[in-house]
Amino acid sequence: MPIEAVVWDIDDTLFDYTTADRRGMREHLAAEGLLAGYDSADEALARWREITDRQWARFAAREVDFVTQRRDRTRVFLGSPGLTDAEADAWFDRYVTHYEAAWALFPDVLPVLDDLAASHRHAVLSNSSLTVQDRKLRVLGVHDRFEAILCAAELGVSKPEAGAFLAACDALGLAPDRVAYVGDHPEIDGRGAAEAGLLSVWIDRGGRSAGPEAPSGHHRIASLAELPALLRTGTRFGAPSTFG
Repeated sequence: MPIEAVVWDIDDTLFDYTTADRRGMREHLAAEGLLAGYDSADEALARWREITDRQWARFAAREVDFVTQRRDRTRVFLGSPGLTDAEADAWFDRYVTHYEAAWALFPDVLPVLDDLAASHRHAVLSNSSLTVQDRKLRVLGVHDRFEAILCAAELGVSKPEAGAFLAACDALGLAPDRVAYVGDHPEIDGRGAAEAGLLSVWIDRGGRSAGPEAPSGHHRIASLAELPALLRTGTRFGAPSTFG
């Protein structure tokens, strides 16, 4: 079956979230006078990342809602469990100002969207919230490239659960074997999409794979420049990256 549509992850797939988060938090901590409590800025950023991952896992497991995980990230990071909701929101909002100043697409995104514009339909599936991701895509200038934007907070189901991927297929009116999913996480995105029946493509810009082969069930690419050729072959067998 030919692939007719591509469903995209956003953070660290289209949008360079890791760089924006690190730059934004570094600027925020400096402005708040909080770097002095750490041996280095890298130590502070590593702690923020660890807390973010832990709280995000709670949100993905539907233990807390999206806003609560943000507030809890702030309280845990500051070591202030008694922080009111308003105080936690204000602190996080100040961080967001710095974070948004660093927003950028990866350089390979617009070329591949242009290349595939006439041949494939496009949608987004994110484990975030629609309020956040809809605005992000508008600011980055690519919102109109996608027919549908689906997010876990509104869907009530998160990747890697099959229901999240199947909801994206339903939004496009296509069977899973007609849809490719592109994401940066080998398990949440890659294995989840493969198990749901989509053509699963793992974008591994950082070279996290120990070898040239993709983990079972999905393809590994090192750049989105590889995607058009992969989609046009229609292959469903794991393939190594063609970029050395």
